[in-house]
Amino acid sequence: MDRLLAHFVLILEVLTRYIEGEVPWCMLFADDTVLINETRDGVNARLEVWREMLESKCFKLSRSKTEYLECTFSDGMHEEGVEMKIGTQVIPKRDRFKYLGSIIQGNREIDEDVTYRIGAGWMRWRLASGVLCDKSVPPGLKDKFYRVVVRSTMLYRAEC
Repeated sequence: MDRLLAHFVLILEVLTRYIEGEVPWCMLFADDTVLINETRDGVNARLEVWREMLESKCFKLSRSKTEYLECTFSDGMHEEGVEMKIGTQVIPKRDRFKYLGSIIQGNREIDEDVTYRIGAGWMRWRLASGVLCDKSVPPGLKDKFYRVVVRSTMLYRAEC
């Protein structure tokens, strides 16, 4: 099993180096991959390379979990008629999704992510209020507990 995992990591490193080229427009985290390009055709080409390389090593690219988010940073970058595909299957487009605990929106806004993080922070505050409001707990410990539990949840979406 360890040998299979090491082989998979090596494949991902080679794939990443191949796909990134000059600029690192590919991000990997665990089993999540983000491909970025200025055009849909460019993303389709990178996605096809990923699919071919994974399938040549007996791995599969999940067709049911793959989705895309389009962020247009200039008004003249609209590509009509170009569909995102894995092979012949069309990939569904989303206007937002969650990646590594952050809500990413295609409309250049961050309001949903901020609202989500504030809510997560308040939830941690409510769960930790027994410690934070206990008069027998020293203020220094409360401060440290707040920074580790509540603040890190809001800033980094770290709930562990």
